[in-house]
Amino acid sequence: MQATDTHRAIDAVWRIESPRLIASLTRIVRDIGFAEDLAQDALVAALEQWPKSGVPDNPGAWLMATAKHRAIDHFRRSTRLERKHAEIGRELEALEMAVPDLEAALNDNVGDDLLRLVFISCHPVLSTEARVALTLRLLGGLTTEEIARAFLVAEPTIAQRIVRAKRTLAEKHVPFEVPRGAELAARLSSVLEVIYLVFNEGYAATAGDDWLRPALCEEALRLGRILAELAPHEPEVHGLVALMEIQASRARARVGPSGEPILLFDQNRAHWDQLLIHRGLAALDRAEKLHAEGLRAEKPGAEESGNSSGSYALQAAIAACHARARTPEETDWPRIVTLYAALGQLMPSPVVELNRAVAVAMADGPAAGLAIVDALIAEQSLEKYHLLPSVRGDLLHKLGRFNEARAEFERAASLTRNSREQELLLKRALECVGRSTTPGPE
Repeated sequence: MQATDTHRAIDAVWRIESPRLIASLTRIVRDIGFAEDLAQDALVAALEQWPKSGVPDNPGAWLMATAKHRAIDHFRRSTRLERKHAEIGRELEALEMAVPDLEAALNDNVGDDLLRLVFISCHPVLSTEARVALTLRLLGGLTTEEIARAFLVAEPTIAQRIVRAKRTLAEKHVPFEVPRGAELAARLSSVLEVIYLVFNEGYAATAGDDWLRPALCEEALRLGRILAELAPHEPEVHGLVALMEIQASRARARVGPSGEPILLFDQNRAHWDQLLIHRGLAALDRAEKLHAEGLRAEKPGAEESGNSSGSYALQAAIAACHARARTPEETDWPRIVTLYAALGQLMPSPVVELNRAVAVAMADGPAAGLAIVDALIAEQSLEKYHLLPSVRGDLLHKLGRFNEARAEFERAASLTRNSREQELLLKRALECVGRSTTPGPE
């Protein structure tokens, strides 16, 4: 095998094995930073040895054994061993003596270890930016350079976020465990938020020259699917997976030959990925059943209703309305309006209300939608949100108020940091030039 082939194989192995490796090491050494250092040492050893000896039959076991020996060496060399470190060193040696197949022993806990790693990477004690960076680093196996490139942030900034995050977790003595009871819901919300932030950045990049960043979507989907396997009874996990699967199904239809954005109504639905849609609808069905079971457990005799779902399941149900429609005209807009109303009750937000306005415009006409949008203009949180003038421009355009629409599209273009989206908005503004404006209702 050529050295370059070996290096590609090592990279593939690392992406697959590193989350499990770091999770198992963290359980053993009780320090996420030290666990990652040990894993990286094992990777360096692989890069040095595998090009000469070849990739072992069980590369994950090789990496784990190498990292474990590095841990034992570290504890033996340390001149200031704490009691727990000495105990860990003895436990590791005892494990090696008693269990020849170390990989099999570690596999007994791998599911729990990965779940613990998910929760510690997304711990609320960290900033949102730090959670995202640490999650992609530890669970995605991405390099600092790859994370920086994905989010258009300087590499030293990402490196500092990761270092500070690991230091904070150590200083706060955050336990390597899955939270229980009421804390589980709060922590799970943080985990889902991080995964969805990663997906959204890939689905509609906030800045740069690319409308889509497929690698981020794929990474978020991978993390979501892993979490669904590790927490099979959590309805919102399945709701988020459903939402991402269905949204990702449109990826090929959302970008033109030159990378230009293609809006929902202009997409060729034959290019939507039916496998992802099928997976998404199955995950949505699972989420809705789990929500209904939870509701009945809390309130025996309670009837199932769309309002019983969580926020991700509701958003997935909205996406499913689009996925089920063979043409834009077949879309069940009244159903989408109802779902957005339920979502607004569950998590009141000007952004949710803006999306509801779009649905209302489709169901009841652009004037009805515009009335909702106009009521949002005073919202300070939307002052620099480019989609507010973008939606308003679209509704004004449909009402024949082209001069006003042009101004809104130009304002939206000035607010977005994505060059592809800016080009689209300026193109729409240009289309309004020279068209006669129809006076709106008094």
